Amino acid sequence: MSKTTEPAAGQSVKDAQEEEFGGVKPFVALLGWLTATGMAVLLTALLAAVGAGVALVTGSDTAQEAQQLAQSNQVSAEQVGWAGAIALGVIVFLAYYTGGYVAGRMARFDGVRQGFAVWVWAVVIAVVVAVLGAVAGDAYDVLGQLNSFPRLPASPGDLGLAGIIALLLVAATSLVGALAGGLAGMAFHRRVDKVGRRA
Repeated sequence: MSKTTEPAAGQSVKDAQEEEFGGVKPFVALLGWLTATGMAVLLTALLAAVGAGVALVTGSDTAQEAQQLAQSNQVSAEQVGWAGAIALGVIVFLAYYTGGYVAGRMARFDGVRQGFAVWVWAVVIAVVVAVLGAVAGDAYDVLGQLNSFPRLPASPGDLGLAGIIALLLVAATSLVGALAGGLAGMAFHRRVDKVGRRA
């Protein structure tokens, strides 16, 4: 049980609370990462379901149609690639915004740092999964068999220049989303504090 600290002279109640309860909360950040991962899986499944629904209604294969559009020069392969990249970027941003929001809301203080901790968990777990996959081989690649999680290639040669750029963009998008979400989660508590001061 933690001792309560009275605000020092000239120190606000919020500052005293932040001094005692602030800082990065690793477990809260882990919960934020789990939320981000779950949201990414749900949004990806939703996007795939929409694509499958369109294919079912029109009686066509959307991937095959995209290839045919690119071949008929109505839409370039680059445009099809950009559409996929934008969809991936939106999914990653929304997923990590949600994860950062959960961490910032649960921790109450230091929302940006909580969001950054969510992102650090994502990087650490991705590296651990990549190393385990490289060491143990495909037989023990449980996440790969689930086919729900993005996997890191074992070597930079497998990645290629375009893959490295895409990986950096995904990392940057997820970082921005997590930081913004953490800030938004913390902002909720600041609004509550303002109402408490008016009462």
